[in-house]
Amino acid sequence: MAGGTGGEAGMTWLTFALLTVVTWGIYGVFLHNGQSAMNDPINGRYRAFLFVGVAYFLTAVLAPLGMLWMRGASWSGFPGPGIAWSLLAGTVGAIGAFGVLLAFGAKGSPAVVMSIVFAGAPIVNAFTAIAFHPPAGGMRSLSWQFLLGIALAAVGGFLVTRYKPDSPPPPPAAAVTRAAGGVVDRG
Repeated sequence: MAGGTGGEAGMTWLTFALLTVVTWGIYGVFLHNGQSAMNDPINGRYRAFLFVGVAYFLTAVLAPLGMLWMRGASWSGFPGPGIAWSLLAGTVGAIGAFGVLLAFGAKGSPAVVMSIVFAGAPIVNAFTAIAFHPPAGGMRSLSWQFLLGIALAAVGGFLVTRYKPDSPPPPPAAAVTRAAGGVVDRG
């Protein structure tokens, strides 16, 4: 069907959207694990972010270069506005990833930080998309279901923040001593 609104061939976009849901859904937990595994409470987040950058280089630079080369794409004529918007998109994405790491460093848990990000980002996206690409009938053409969805995302972000799970209890002192290679508690 035209416009990708139905039919098997027209739903390919949904497969890719769900791929993003899964990968971005696990992103925060993996990023937190990477930061924690750096074993450096001061610089671990910066070390983790460095390797996020390496991964972006491998995935977002080398892979498209390979695809463009394999498809015989022209290397001339990259339009300035396309380059500028793309660089801006990459910059805001990287700033967002860095913000996630800073939130973890400020003792935010992955379950809460990422829930707030993924509840708030659709709200920001909806208003930004409407500002850049207004609907045909203007703001009055927005359905109540769309507006309710935005309100529910906001309520969800609030509820996750207000009723976040408790942090795990700290390990007993004897376990910390053993982990640090100190004297073993034979208690």
